[in-house]
Amino acid sequence: MVEWKLIKMKGFFVTAFVLILLGGCVPKEQVVLRSVQIEEIRPMINGNALLKATAVFYNPNNSRMRLKEIDIEIFVDGKKTAQVDQQLSSLIKAKSEFTVPLEVQLNLKEVGLLDTLLSFLGGKKHEIQFVGTLKMKVNGFPVKAPVNQKEEFKF
Repeated sequence: MVEWKLIKMKGFFVTAFVLILLGGCVPKEQVVLRSVQIEEIRPMINGNALLKATAVFYNPNNSRMRLKEIDIEIFVDGKKTAQVDQQLSSLIKAKSEFTVPLEVQLNLKEVGLLDTLLSFLGGKKHEIQFVGTLKMKVNGFPVKAPVNQKEEFKF
């Protein structure tokens, strides 16, 4: 009976030790999307537009990470116009900024082709929102970071 209690106590301590080790491997803070620098939105013949942008992120943690996947939906004036689903293997240094180039074809038919063409001529400002997640690995463990950023852009 005493041996069984010792085995249970050893199991408890081993489990607690492993949990403490695993807790030290995950990042303490979320990776932050600082800005999306929209470089160009070029209208295309088929009624869509090509969006070229650079997403600027910051890793506030003391550990480096590896960016594995970007899964972001893009909304123009509140209507979903594109989905970014990129598989990557980029190294993210500790306590540093890093950039990810984005090149996406926006489906402007959802926004309204005529309204969009008129706004190109009139120079109307549009709200572009990026919503989704980043998937990373920290010391071999998967971690997700939310993304929710709004930018205004004048076509």
